[in-house]
Amino acid sequence: MSMAFLRDDAEGEKPRRNYGLPEKTDPDYDRIAARALLEAARVGETELAERATGYYWGEPGLKPYVEVMLQEAEKAGDDRLEQVARRFLR
Repeated sequence: MSMAFLRDDAEGEKPRRNYGLPEKTDPDYDRIAARALLEAARVGETELAERATGYYWGEPGLKPYVEVMLQEAEKAGDDRLEQVARRFLR
């Protein structure tokens, strides 16, 4: 078979990650989705997390959770998490 028909390395496709998201009906879904978005942004995979969570970067409904994570990052000295949290909150 010709290599032209194999999609093993198709451009634009990225592997799907498991973000450990609960069902959307779970009361903690938004908090966990906010964490997933920040953790994905930490490693440059925001688009994948947006698709997985159904939320876009900067979603107003997630800001209270991100504010808590920002405080935690400041206390822990996690500069990268603090950076992406601040960017989310802009």
